[in-house]
Parts: sequence; structure tokens; C-alpha cells
Amino acid sequence: MKFNFGKTLGISVTAVAALALSACGSDNNAAGTGTSEASGTGSASAECAGKDTLTAEGSSAQQNAVAVFNQVWGQQCQGKNLSYNPTGSGAGRQQFIAGQVDFAGSDSPLSEEQVPQAAERCGGNPAWHLPLVFGPIAMAYNVEGVDALTLNADLLAKIFQGQITKWNDPAIAGLNSGANLPDADITPIYRSDSSGTTDNFQKYLAAAAPQSWTKGDGSEFQGGAGEGAQKSAGVVQAVQATPGSIGYVEKGFAEQAGIPFAQIDSGAGAVELNDESAGKAIDAATFAGDGEDLVLDLNALYATKEEGAYPLVLATYEIVCSKGYDAETAEAVKSFLTVAANDGQGGLSTAGYVPLPDRFKERLLGSIDAISATA
Repeated sequence: MKFNFGKTLGISVTAVAALALSACGSDNNAAGTGTSEASGTGSASAECAGKDTLTAEGSSAQQNAVAVFNQVWGQQCQGKNLSYNPTGSGAGRQQFIAGQVDFAGSDSPLSEEQVPQAAERCGGNPAWHLPLVFGPIAMAYNVEGVDALTLNADLLAKIFQGQITKWNDPAIAGLNSGANLPDADITPIYRSDSSGTTDNFQKYLAAAAPQSWTKGDGSEFQGGAGEGAQKSAGVVQAVQATPGSIGYVEKGFAEQAGIPFAQIDSGAGAVELNDESAGKAIDAATFAGDGEDLVLDLNALYATKEEGAYPLVLATYEIVCSKGYDAETAEAVKSFLTVAANDGQGGLSTAGYVPLPDRFKERLLGSIDAISATA
């Protein structure tokens, strides 16, 4: 069975952007994730060259962040707008390769097969992955009478492979002393569309529970248990509609819907998902290579056992042409990304994301500046 909800969540993307922007300039940034102050990045210094409208498609995980970025861009550069279609990371990469959109939003890098295809789309030039935001993944659940729940990677692997099927299973009870766990079936909810969130969730399980998770990773769910739902909003709605369910979805979506989400115990005690705990885990992330293509290595993040660190965090990218755009598109892409990397970070915490740490931001701005049109 697959859920395909057509209704949207009770709070719109525009409303999320407005809510998030109300927090801009506040001190609501956790230690360890410190973004730079907006000095030198305000409207007076924003480069607003290029065409007025950009198109992008992909990750539903980043759609609320994109709404924040787009609103700030429109404020700093009057008349500018990004039209973003949150169809999922896999669809976004395909549409970018096909030349149907100016850039893709994706929670996973291009595959080995897609790298040369993207280069062809970019006129023989490489495509770059530019991380604009980190998105904590919440394990949202619907279990009557359970207000607090702790899980670990081993339990999640067995739940999503169908090996643990009851909420009062002794293994779950062992991490939740005193909880009134019901004798009820567990229904895992997974993404039925091609999803970078799925890829990151499965990579986390492979890194943190390698002996329990035997299904590998990738943008398609491999666990074999549960019910499928399309896009992040669909997962939230499926969890709301299904007693006994649990699903992986970005923190902001779970918060907007008022759904509880589990703590994760990586071996040093249960850790609640918040900016500070996600930021501690992000400190373990590194760049996979040198140069302007900024793919991140998250294996150490996923496998962290640091006290107080919440390890289930994805990095979401904009996949762009390094060269190969016409001049008007290149300038507009650079304008949008520059605003997003600077003032756009201010409203992310309220929208459920973790702003970029300074050590990533410096290299990101260098890559954005290096984007150019075909000579």
C-alpha cells in the first residue's frame, strides 16, 4: 500500500517563510553552528544581476528552506523569484540533467552514472554540489499513550526491515523504562518516491548499525517493510493517519504538524533533536574532496557516539552548472545562491533547519563566485 496525499500541510510554505523571517537577526542559533552575521551581505551589497525568474526542482526536504531563501532574495532584489517544484531529489536530478530547470535541489549527490550526463547538460563542464543547509531528520511516530520515545540505530534498522513488529517488543522496552508501550503493530512509513531523505536515512543505518541494516542505501527504500508515502508532506500525513506508525521526515515538517518524534541513543544516552544536538553531530562532517564541488562526507556524522549529538542529519545541495549557462542565468543563479548563503541563513532555525557552520560557508561562497557563463 502507498499513501498519495494530495492535501498540503496545515501551514503553507509561504507561511513558513514568513514565520522564519520573523526570527531573522535573532540569537536563535545553537552553539557549534554559528553562522556569520549579515554584515556586508544586506540589500545594499546584494548582486541582483541576471534574469528575474529561475526554475529549480527536487528535494522536498529543502522546500521550506528554499521558501525562506526566495523571500529574502525577493526582498533584496526586487522582482526576482525562484519557482521551485518539490518533486523529490531523484526527480530533481533528472530534470536538471534534461535541461528542464536551472538547478536541482537534492539531498544526495549525483550518481556515478549521472555525473557525465550532468556535464553534458552543462556544455561539457562539471556540475557542482553546493550545500546550502543541514536538515535534521526526525523519527515521527503515532503511538497512543507514548509521549516520549527513545530508539537507536539497531532498533530502527530492525523496525524498517520488519524484524521488530510490536511496540512493546522487549528491545524497545529496554530503552524506554517506565513507558506504557502498547501491544500494537508497528507500521513503518517510508518515502515511496525517489528521495534523498531515504538515501540519508539508509546511509545512517548502514553507518550506525552495520550488523543490523543489511539492505544498503540509495534513493529508493530498501527495507521491505511498511507503507509508502510520497514526499515529506505525505510521510507526515501518513503518520498522522496511521495509529502505531513511525516515519522518517525532516524536523520542520514534523513540528508543523505537531507530531512527536523520538530521541536517539547512540550509546551515550538518549538525545533530543534540537539545534544544539544536531549541530554537535554536524561538527563531524567533512568535505569529500578539494575544489569547488562541495560534496560532504557524512559517514563520521552518522556513526558519531559523542554525548549530546543527534546523528540523523542530512545535507541538502543545490546542483548547478559550473559553466554552461547563458550569461543572464549564470548571474541570477549566483545572485540567488549568494543571498541564500548569507542573509537567507537567518530564518532557517525557525523553519526546522540548522544554518551552515562558518567553516562550510567560506568555501561555499568561493564556489558560488566561481560559477560563470560559457565563454
